[in-house]
Amino acid sequence: MNPRRTPARIILLGCVLLPLAGCSVNKFAVNKLGDALAGGGTTFASDDDPELVKQAVPFSLKLMESLLSESPNHRGLLLATSSGFTQYAFAFVQQDADELEATNFAAAQTLRLRAKRLYLRARDYGLRGLSARHPGFTAALAADPRAAVAVLGAADVAQAYWTAAALGAAIGVGKDDPALLSEIPQMEALIDRALVLDESWGRGAIHDFLITYELSRQGGSDDPITRARRHYERSLELSGGRTAGTFVTFAETVCVEQQDAAQFEALLQRALAINPDAVPEQRLATLVMQRRARWLLAQKEELFLLPAKPAKS
Repeated sequence: MNPRRTPARIILLGCVLLPLAGCSVNKFAVNKLGDALAGGGTTFASDDDPELVKQAVPFSLKLMESLLSESPNHRGLLLATSSGFTQYAFAFVQQDADELEATNFAAAQTLRLRAKRLYLRARDYGLRGLSARHPGFTAALAADPRAAVAVLGAADVAQAYWTAAALGAAIGVGKDDPALLSEIPQMEALIDRALVLDESWGRGAIHDFLITYELSRQGGSDDPITRARRHYERSLELSGGRTAGTFVTFAETVCVEQQDAAQFEALLQRALAINPDAVPEQRLATLVMQRRARWLLAQKEELFLLPAKPAKS
């Protein structure tokens, strides 16, 4: 199948396959469509209309889930579904919740619960993908995370990253869930193994993840801020400073932790100054993170203890 003709074929085949959910679908055809879907992520990633993607992604995700019911060990589909649910939950559910909280706390909490469920769905697909390549991996990870991840190789980095990202995000929005908190060692083992295997993956995406996590990591060898800053600096090197998420992540975590309002604003302005068209394959991610940068700037007075403004005479 020619990847350049994938979108039209996906729409046509999707309309045919969805009504056949209860029927036996030819495994070869399912796998070929699965290959096309799994390799078609750049279609969304390069889009310049986040709202259009927000409306389109759920259909794509449900189509991939339908195909996985017929071909449950398709590793490409499992990776695409895991990453897709994670990104959709962050960009279009959790961000909506964050923006809504100030005016409608109850509705924001409802959205966060939805985001948590989507992240956990993504985590489960990620674990299935790793277990498809390494039978028994999910159980081994729960029993002894550090020993389990030793079997992962370079081909597993993307799946390990998205599984860790989904689990970390679920923990972030479900801090009151003891069962989730007990999975922190699994998340930590996955992201640390991905870092060892290919620290440059995703133009520094693993380092961006660790900017946030180092602030709460237990038992680190040195100061958490120092560790987070090292990841920030390395991510900048790997991305050439063209990834908006690096600036937003450091501003939202380290700058807020240190109450450095000046650097907070400076970094968010750097994120907003990035041309989304400079790296077309990450255009959508840039636009999503620039939206978050604008929201964070609007929250500055809530995040920092700023000097009181002089009273007007």
